[in-house]
Amino acid sequence: MTKTSGTAGTEPAVSFTGAVKRFGAVRAVDGIGLDIARGETVALLGRNGAGKSTTIALLLGLDEPDEGAVRLFGAAPDAALRAGRVGAMLQEGRAVPRVTVRELVTFVARRYPDPMPVADALRLAGVTDLADRRVDRLSGGQTQRVRFAVALAGDPELVVLDEPTAALDVEARHAFWASMRAYARRGHTVLFSTHYLEEADAHADRIVVIDHGRIVADGSGESIKRSAGGHLVAFDLAGRSTEGLSLLPGVVSVEVRGDRARLRTDDSDATVVALAAMGAIRRLEVAPASLEDAFLALTSEPAAPAADIPADAPADVPLKESVR
Repeated sequence: MTKTSGTAGTEPAVSFTGAVKRFGAVRAVDGIGLDIARGETVALLGRNGAGKSTTIALLLGLDEPDEGAVRLFGAAPDAALRAGRVGAMLQEGRAVPRVTVRELVTFVARRYPDPMPVADALRLAGVTDLADRRVDRLSGGQTQRVRFAVALAGDPELVVLDEPTAALDVEARHAFWASMRAYARRGHTVLFSTHYLEEADAHADRIVVIDHGRIVADGSGESIKRSAGGHLVAFDLAGRSTEGLSLLPGVVSVEVRGDRARLRTDDSDATVVALAAMGAIRRLEVAPASLEDAFLALTSEPAAPAADIPADAPADVPLKESVR
């Protein structure tokens, strides 16, 4: 089987159709329908326990849906993986002792039918200068870039990155994303999950937000920000009542922190004019809503009780969580 088998170029790179995965009473993935076109760079966002890791496990054939279907390039995930069409960089993994970076990438490349030249994988991942270093003697940031080189070794058309910059310092994160963009510019498809929302905003063509196993938003960073109220208007209450703030023009939601009100609005001009008419303009501040603001608005519903979670469920199922 080759990477161009089947009706190449017609099917999406990734297709979920009504995918459901249960762990006891918990539906970790709850009817997801999602298509990712070839050449897209897509960020997958969600709180701890939202269903991201289970979704990625289904995509990579590490688990099977209880209902629905998952297809990669029109084929079952295991077939696409065997053909070398998919590379993955997962959160878990440990350094292989006593082998060099070049030896490791070469070994992995030989497992694929039509691998990328090792020199190209090293260059794209930004680790050419580390080629003769032992893998178990690298820093955390260097190890992550080597793992990216391993994911590229089969010359995949789709690469899946699960929290690729977790625990990296700022310099290492910048180096990693430079490598990822070089790969994407070759026309390949990238799906990555991250808890660094600014990375999703900066590097993804499209953002998919999952909460309680369902897709709650799907679009560009700008469209998702607009859907949750495009601007924030903040001002000091100075003892004033908050009554009526939610009825002001454009206001989507109201939040009060101490003596300061924060209004999420899709028409900041109209909101400010109305506030001025009320005389409520002390320390007025107007700013575009961030992706974090939109994310919190989309995923603020309380989680399911932890008692419903089976002991052998994957790590992303418990929903007693902080925002990622």
